[in-house]
Amino acid sequence: MDEKVEAPKDYEDLIRAIHDRYDGMSKSYQKIALYLTQNPNDVAVRSVNSIGEGSGVHASSFVRFAQALGYEGFKDLQSLFQKRLSTAAPGFEARVKALEKELGERTDRSEMGFMHDLVVRDIASLKEMLTGIQPEDLAEAVSLLEKADVVYLMGQLRSAPVVELLRYILTMLGKRCVLLDPGGGLATHMARAMRKTDLLFAVSFRFYANEVVNVVEEAAGRGIPIVAISDSTLSPLAKSARVLFAVPEHEYTFSRSLAAPMCLAQALTVALAARLQNNAVNPRIPTVTER
Repeated sequence: MDEKVEAPKDYEDLIRAIHDRYDGMSKSYQKIALYLTQNPNDVAVRSVNSIGEGSGVHASSFVRFAQALGYEGFKDLQSLFQKRLSTAAPGFEARVKALEKELGERTDRSEMGFMHDLVVRDIASLKEMLTGIQPEDLAEAVSLLEKADVVYLMGQLRSAPVVELLRYILTMLGKRCVLLDPGGGLATHMARAMRKTDLLFAVSFRFYANEVVNVVEEAAGRGIPIVAISDSTLSPLAKSARVLFAVPEHEYTFSRSLAAPMCLAQALTVALAARLQNNAVNPRIPTVTER
């Protein structure tokens, strides 16, 4: 990746170039690539030293990464992220900068302080979904859910609560679904029962659960449609998914917050309910406590 190349001219070209070269990058460059694709707003508003601290990679490596892509230095690469942010929804850049300022100035290390920090980060992640999620992707994912004979759900470790929520709501909506639970070691074997008329809905974040990645790749090889939620367009789920929702974290904290992925899962099922019930005004699901 160190030969002289023509630098990408805009943000979209840069992301394509990163994807095209990702497999051939060194581990440190792959770590930088993941950070850039997962935290575009942070990259736009923070200094290279601050970005280095947040990513765990020395700032000088970010400079070399930019030069390897054909830029004179990191600022030239960063300018593409700044342009992307400035053309986002009105007021979005100001909100991101305000959240960054609030996070950077926090000195309260009490229990309430930790909660405040987490809430601020979740607010940032939720707001970023409004510009990061494409309407056509939402529509296609809901269409796949609607027409699937059976929806197979798979998510392990930190991702498990997301698919548990999906299983609950889909079941209450009357959709047949199967949770590929790792218990008993049968998830991979159960996945082999999937047909092309079914759908695999997979959720996985770094560090991606091996069984989830393997099942997704095997299912894609058999032509089974896949909807995935992950944390990056460089996720190992990306190449197999018919629809990929990349939901980055607003900087890594104690453990991945599920506020944004849960909101996305809820949004998909609300939209599905609206179609199934032919009710775009107030779709709802029955509850187990109803009489």
